Amino acid sequence: MIINNRKKVIAINAILFAALFSLISLNKEILRPALNNSSLLKILTGCFPNFIAAYLISLASVSAVLIRKFKHGRLFVYTFSIAVFAILMIEELKPMWGASTHYDTFDIIASAVGSIITIITYELLKPIEMRRKVKK
Repeated sequence: MIINNRKKVIAINAILFAALFSLISLNKEILRPALNNSSLLKILTGCFPNFIAAYLISLASVSAVLIRKFKHGRLFVYTFSIAVFAILMIEELKPMWGASTHYDTFDIIASAVGSIITIITYELLKPIEMRRKVKK
């Protein structure tokens, strides 16, 4: 059972990683060039990678908590989401890995929104998981 759960977590997180890579590539190669004529759309496509990175990377913790049923799952998800946001914000303020080429407040806001939506996603999925557990 534990090995099966680990495999589920690994599979889900591999799918999340593939989705992250695919969505950022789609944004960079197709959406940005196509939607470059509007200033609002330019901002949205510009900060989308930060939003989706914060959301999907943090979502990896949600899948692990819900599947493996960690004792302090809520604390883990909240801490992990805040850590992801902090790393993305630091990268925006002081680029270390080349992900950011210039400072943009919208990128920081998008990272925060992605992390917050991860927490909301967890809070919405947790009761569903609890109901499913009771039915078994």
